[in-house]
Amino acid sequence: MKKLFLLSLTVAFAVLLAVPASAAVEVVDPGYYARFRGKGKSINVHNWGEYIADGSDGGMDVIAEFEKLTGIKVNYTTFSTNEEVYARLRGGSANYDVIIPSDYMIARMIREGMLEKLDLSNIPNAAFISEEFRHNAFDPTAEYSVPYTWGTVGVIYNTQMVDEADLGSWDLLWNEKYMGNILMFSNPRDAFGISLKRLGYTINPENEEQLSESLAELKKQKMLVQAYVMDEIFDKMIGGEAAIAPYYAGDALTMMADNPDLGYFAPSEGTNLFVDATVIPKGSREKECAEMFINFLQEPKVGAANIGYIGYSSPNDAVLAELPVEVIENPVAYPPREVLAKTDFWKDLPPELNKAVDAAWTELLSSDEQYSKWLIPMMMAAGIAASVTINLARAYRRRRDREYTDSFPKKRM
Repeated sequence: MKKLFLLSLTVAFAVLLAVPASAAVEVVDPGYYARFRGKGKSINVHNWGEYIADGSDGGMDVIAEFEKLTGIKVNYTTFSTNEEVYARLRGGSANYDVIIPSDYMIARMIREGMLEKLDLSNIPNAAFISEEFRHNAFDPTAEYSVPYTWGTVGVIYNTQMVDEADLGSWDLLWNEKYMGNILMFSNPRDAFGISLKRLGYTINPENEEQLSESLAELKKQKMLVQAYVMDEIFDKMIGGEAAIAPYYAGDALTMMADNPDLGYFAPSEGTNLFVDATVIPKGSREKECAEMFINFLQEPKVGAANIGYIGYSSPNDAVLAELPVEVIENPVAYPPREVLAKTDFWKDLPPELNKAVDAAWTELLSSDEQYSKWLIPMMMAAGIAASVTINLARAYRRRRDREYTDSFPKKRM
């Protein structure tokens, strides 16, 4: 489904990323991957949906290539939100060797002792990570994570359904003109982050007062929202079932490739700059195999195939060198400095504020305000009924007045 190379309009990119079934993927050190061949090893990888090249676009199937190269079987599953993967790990019912959460969740997992420290001698390709993405605030010592992708959040809109004059601000998501055609994030950090930015704050609530103010705005918006979504956004926006949605820039590129009526903008108030990174959960049974998988994802050719498929931005300098200039100059994937200057990174919130965010999210979803597809027809029906009632009343008064007038004797002329 991911087709970023269609946006670049270069056959060269498609050729670059294609790996024939008979050819081995090109890696920096082939001997490195021979350690576990024939040993019956397997790893459990948990990732976002639609977030790794699977060969469906005619390019590389990353997991299949890793299995062929190393002999390690990959059991691959997906999640929809950071909170979902956190709950699975915290609940103790899941056994994963590699997961790919976002920055603020990684910080929380580090703080709560949920991640293994990485042995970077087993991940030599981590040296390709750009300097600006090393020692991030969520992992300042770079001991627990290797960045996978980065990106920003903006607004996707249907150019045939949205007036150009309404574009440019987060206010579009609160515009009553588009009632029932607005989608919203189905996760608390993104939803509250947007509301906070619109109010002039950073995306990270600093106290419960800011959170309450943000919640009040989201409650006002709820009447306009068709649905709270994550991966469902693809079908809805590509199929023209909704007009407006906030989402990740990489996925916006995918949707625009599939539907030329879609556009995208970074809101003037500013937005989120996020990093998703590979980490190893505490207690992994195959830590070295997991580190080998993380290293494979940082191979220049593999990383280029991934970026070409998922549409997100790469923090890997060697991968950037593999990509066509049309991709790295795309302002959606690689925004200009003036856009980046207005971005905030997610922060790991204090435990009490995390609980307040969760409680506020529950309150929002359970509040009475709710868009219904029957709301507009009902309002129209009510309006028609009111009009009919008024007209009948007027007709009755006119008839009564005539009858009253006719009751008087007529004057002789």
